[in-house]
Amino acid sequence: MDMNEEDVLRVIKEETKSEKGRETKISSISSSLGNMRKDADITLISKLHIDKAVNIDYAIKYAQTRMWKALKVKSDFDISMEETQNILKNYAESKTTFLILYIDLVDSTRLSMTLPVNRLATIVRAFSQEMSLIISAYGGYVLKYIGDAILAFFTVDSADNLNSRCINAVLCASSMIKVICQGINPILNQYDYPELRVRIGIDVGENAVVQFGWDTHTVDGKAILRDPHFDILGYTISITAKMTAFANPDQIVIGQLVYQILDDDQKSMFKPLPISPQIWNYLSDNTGGGIYRLYGSINKRDVDSAYDSMNTK
Repeated sequence: MDMNEEDVLRVIKEETKSEKGRETKISSISSSLGNMRKDADITLISKLHIDKAVNIDYAIKYAQTRMWKALKVKSDFDISMEETQNILKNYAESKTTFLILYIDLVDSTRLSMTLPVNRLATIVRAFSQEMSLIISAYGGYVLKYIGDAILAFFTVDSADNLNSRCINAVLCASSMIKVICQGINPILNQYDYPELRVRIGIDVGENAVVQFGWDTHTVDGKAILRDPHFDILGYTISITAKMTAFANPDQIVIGQLVYQILDDDQKSMFKPLPISPQIWNYLSDNTGGGIYRLYGSINKRDVDSAYDSMNTK
């Protein structure tokens, strides 16, 4: 671990004090992340302490700090879904291409059976917040929290930026695993909590943005604002969730369309998943009507190598 308890508590104290007057400004973001939002995600990105580039070492460091704070002081979760709804509003009642990312905690049932509910909630909230920060830093949006899983998406405005979106999503997934293994788990180990392991699935396809009811804001029991609530429907959502179930702990699974977009070096970090047609028989028109192939990251070490290789391009 990078910091001892005394150092972490000192950082927590300084961070808590400075947050009260902090202005959330970001001057620029490195081109390696490709087409990231410069204004929309100021609040989330600033929490990763990003100045000019996403720095995974800083992400790990501050994930440690926030996990310490969650376990010893207070568990905060202040992620807003407003920006997600604003983005989806632009695609309302239409079909569009989204890159979907699904991350799920492994063996969460065991966690729920072995941990007191308040501690379980603290860990899941901290996990969800750290993953949300990383998703935002790489240009994605959290669509919803599903228990101990997170469903996110990346917009694809044209065929030209599909490549950068796919790379961003894989980098995002790699960073998630790094932050969990090197940031969150060392803190949990010191408190004798079980380590967190995740499965991540990524795929791309056409989806429909539809309105489901309204988000009503009230003051003193009176409605003062009513906003439409948007959601994403489509086969890519369900396929990505199903793909994720085939991943081993701390493994990334990508669909055939995402794999085909990567270059040879990036492809070398993944291998075809040998899945029986009786278990996986999804057919795709985009792949000539054959069974849609899935690819898994080779192992944790190669996930790290994939991150380093892709982040230097």
